[in-house]
Amino acid sequence: MNLLALALFVVTYILISARRLSWLGFDRPAGALLGAVAFVVFRVLSPTEAIQAVNGETLLLLFGVMGMGAFLALDGFFDGLEHALCRVAKTPARLLGWICWSAGILSALITNDAVCVLGAPLVVRLIEKHRLPPLPYLLALCTAANTGSVASLVGNPQNMLCAVLGHLEYRDHLFLVGPLALICLALNHGFLWLLFKGRLPKAFEPEESAPVAAQPHPVSQSVIPLCVIGGTVIAYSFGADLAWSAAAGFVTLMLIRRRDTRELWHHIDWSLLVFFAALFIAVEGFMKSGAPQLFFERFSLSGDAQGIGLWARISGIFLVGSNIVSNVPFILVIRDQMATLPNPQFAWELLTVASTFAGNLTLLGSVANVIVAENARHLGGLGFFEYLRAGFPIALATTVLGTVWLYLWL
Repeated sequence: MNLLALALFVVTYILISARRLSWLGFDRPAGALLGAVAFVVFRVLSPTEAIQAVNGETLLLLFGVMGMGAFLALDGFFDGLEHALCRVAKTPARLLGWICWSAGILSALITNDAVCVLGAPLVVRLIEKHRLPPLPYLLALCTAANTGSVASLVGNPQNMLCAVLGHLEYRDHLFLVGPLALICLALNHGFLWLLFKGRLPKAFEPEESAPVAAQPHPVSQSVIPLCVIGGTVIAYSFGADLAWSAAAGFVTLMLIRRRDTRELWHHIDWSLLVFFAALFIAVEGFMKSGAPQLFFERFSLSGDAQGIGLWARISGIFLVGSNIVSNVPFILVIRDQMATLPNPQFAWELLTVASTFAGNLTLLGSVANVIVAENARHLGGLGFFEYLRAGFPIALATTVLGTVWLYLWL
């Protein structure tokens, strides 16, 4: 075992697990980048090996999807959505439901992280405007964005990675997991309502429910971006390359809208792209340590279980592993073991489901959760145990349901 490689990965993991290292001025992407550079400096990886470890297809897919989401932001789609929610949600309880379903469905189209980046300020404004208890609505946004993103292979970064590494088909995944996503969104919404119904006001305060004046960014301006996003979904469904279809959709919008493209770059999360690029290198260095291989030699994924017991065991490993190492690094670590399972296609589909639902287990289980917490710091944010009270049962219930669903259908 290469102890230096293992030590470098442990340090890198500590850096990316911390919310922010004030004494270094580092955030997660900077910590991941430091780790990636360290693997090359200490010659665990050669410069060529490090570059080859970066999965450009996954980064291009993430970039293209975020780019199309940037056009929605520029067209005022999320501002229009805020005012639409004000009009259609007659009570705070209904507002909770609208946030759940809007975040869940949108995340399948433009990723859960993008929905939380663009939607968190909207939800914070609604909380402040109507003087609502923050926790239920913040949880609704991040947990539903995680849950709904399972529906498509472009719904979150881990699904994108599973699609590339496991050679999954967009249409097959959508038909298989899409209905499950809707059921789990209903479960997510229902659980939050049961948990917080006693804390939700019966009605909005009268002075806060006055009609909203017409806004300069009508939702109609977002028709073209939505149509292009829909076009990429059709392309995915007919087997087109995921990454290049997303990039083509982004470029198509540039050509159609003819906006100054400098306005777009502010709405793309470049730090997230840096984070994943560096993470690919760090995990490759970890694989060089020999620790994952040694672990799986002693503890087989399948064990002695069979049938539904086998897949329940594996699903549990996916759920826990995605929270210990974080979902994207976990997928990179476990990828070589997937071929050893009885049904690799089933295993990859199960990994998309379990690693996605694992994002709801703890506050640090998903980047989307952290995005929402950071946007709501002045409202008190999201506490770890406050989040756990809702996130743990949602993650557990949806993972169990997802495992049974896939077992019955595949």
